[in-house]
Amino acid sequence: MLARAHRMRRSQDFRSTIRGGAVARCPLAVVYAATGSTSDRLVGFVVSKAVGNSVVRHTVTRRLRAVMAGHLATVPGGTNLVVRALPPAAAATYGELDGQVGRTLTRVLEKAR
Repeated sequence: MLARAHRMRRSQDFRSTIRGGAVARCPLAVVYAATGSTSDRLVGFVVSKAVGNSVVRHTVTRRLRAVMAGHLATVPGGTNLVVRALPPAAAATYGELDGQVGRTLTRVLEKAR
């Protein structure tokens, strides 16, 4: 599970990461990355109502949190990430999310350098 210290909470952090960072997408999610942050690695999640009802959105968020916890060691310090789930993520299994988001994370980190 993703530690609380690595969870993005401030809307300013979300905004600066989405507007000023690199972007990569896959069929299940869009990943934004911004480097140069003074804090350690932070990860935020955006799961809109287009993904599904409350139960589905929370399930997708929990799965994405677990996926990002597994990949956090590959993220350089001072990097902020935002993962925006797309509607097909609701029907995806954990393995599909892990594979596609992991590859997308690698691409966006290369762009952000």
